[in-house]
Amino acid sequence: MNYNEAIKELEKLSNPTFKNIKGMARFGIKPKTKLLCVPVPKLRKMAKKIGKNHNLALKLWDSKMHEARILASIITEPEKLTEKQMDKWVKDFDTWDICDQTCMNLFGKSDYALKKIKKWSNSKDEFVKRTAFSLIAVMAVHNKEMKNEKFLDFFKLIKKASTDERNFVRKAVNWALRQIGKRNLFLNKNALQLADEILKINSKSAKWIASDAIRELNQWKIRI
Repeated sequence: MNYNEAIKELEKLSNPTFKNIKGMARFGIKPKTKLLCVPVPKLRKMAKKIGKNHNLALKLWDSKMHEARILASIITEPEKLTEKQMDKWVKDFDTWDICDQTCMNLFGKSDYALKKIKKWSNSKDEFVKRTAFSLIAVMAVHNKEMKNEKFLDFFKLIKKASTDERNFVRKAVNWALRQIGKRNLFLNKNALQLADEILKINSKSAKWIASDAIRELNQWKIRI
């Protein structure tokens, strides 16, 4: 499938009714790019038909269509991903779903992920900063080879960012803390200790992040 065929297929699947656009907006999905309202399962089905195609992915990303960018993150070949491409794409993130989908489909598989987490966690841009913590959450779930110590290294970043009041940042910080704490018993214990420290910070955001994490991580501990 070439670029023109892919765009035609996306437009065929699109259903940007007022109801659908309004529904996505209620979930905080209000991109600056063109919104086609194509469900992710349909994008994944389309991606299987296309297969991995790095050059097509680059062209789809530059189309400035929201769903085309999600599709691009699925079909890109992780081994061909460069730091330059990561830095370019992350600056285009304008919704939480494009951020999280790209982290899950692509960035989390990159050898540059750890380096980018440290850099992006200090960004002033809301979605770039969110990307750092979404990456931590994704790696906690999917990177089975990663050592506990690597996740402990993220604790300073999580604690520092816990006072960020911006909605999409604080939710990603909370997500990262919860997923680390659900990785194993050792990290569960340490994540709960970190949450207790964050809970004492004089910040509305920090207290929400910590209390929500404590509630879920204690329940997880009981289940196992």
